[in-house]
Amino acid sequence: MKSKLIMSGLAALGVMAGTSGAYAQDAARDAIAERLAPVGQLCLQGQDCGTAAAPAASSSGGGGEIDGAGIYNNVCMACHETGAAGAPVRGDEAAWAERTEQGFATLLDHAINGIGAMPARGGNPNLSDEEMEAVTAYMVEPVMEVPELGGGDEGAAAEATDESSSDEMATADAVASEDEAVASEEDASSGGSGLDGEALYASVGCVACHAAGVAGAPKIGDAEAWGPRIEQGTDALYQSVFNGKGVMPPRGGSSASDEEIMAVVDYMVSQVQ
Repeated sequence: MKSKLIMSGLAALGVMAGTSGAYAQDAARDAIAERLAPVGQLCLQGQDCGTAAAPAASSSGGGGEIDGAGIYNNVCMACHETGAAGAPVRGDEAAWAERTEQGFATLLDHAINGIGAMPARGGNPNLSDEEMEAVTAYMVEPVMEVPELGGGDEGAAAEATDESSSDEMATADAVASEDEAVASEEDASSGGSGLDGEALYASVGCVACHAAGVAGAPKIGDAEAWGPRIEQGTDALYQSVFNGKGVMPPRGGSSASDEEIMAVVDYMVSQVQ
């Protein structure tokens, strides 16, 4: 009788130990999955991305619900991670020293209106002032103390923006005419993929270099600059972007998919054909 009780007790302990071990393994797998989970996802303008398109802002991005780090990764990092065309690399205190002395409001004004080889809003006109404030804060946070976003510095930057509004109005008619010409080529810009190559050209950051010819990048619409490249064939152009070439990092420093990159290349080629 005693031996039966002992055997029953050992069996029960074995079941409990096995169950506890299974729970521990499940917990370990869940922890690993959580660590490997992506921090966000790319959401293209015009898509219905729901709440997945607006991950909670990190403490480094600032701007409340605005993800400054995400905007930086999609638009700014192509130049500010590589130093292309003299762009100050994020976190490089020496490169930022003279700039940070001007104050955050001036840096934000430069980001909104453009300076040197950098176009206004990093080349993406769809970014709001609030988004530009968040991405500027994220970019300079490692090298300066960033003021509270949405405060007085934002007002100062807005005032500086108003001062440049007269120049923007002077070119409004010319821009409208150019937009009409581009609209007639929208079908060609998709390359048959159904993706909007023109919109992607701005949103993934290509415009930052190809609009102004930064670091030798062929300017969009410059038939002479694009001629030798087009002669190599479209596949060669795709591969140059996939793998990087010269100072251009792979995929132009963006997280765009192969199909999105191909749509951008098709759009840029269509502007000289």
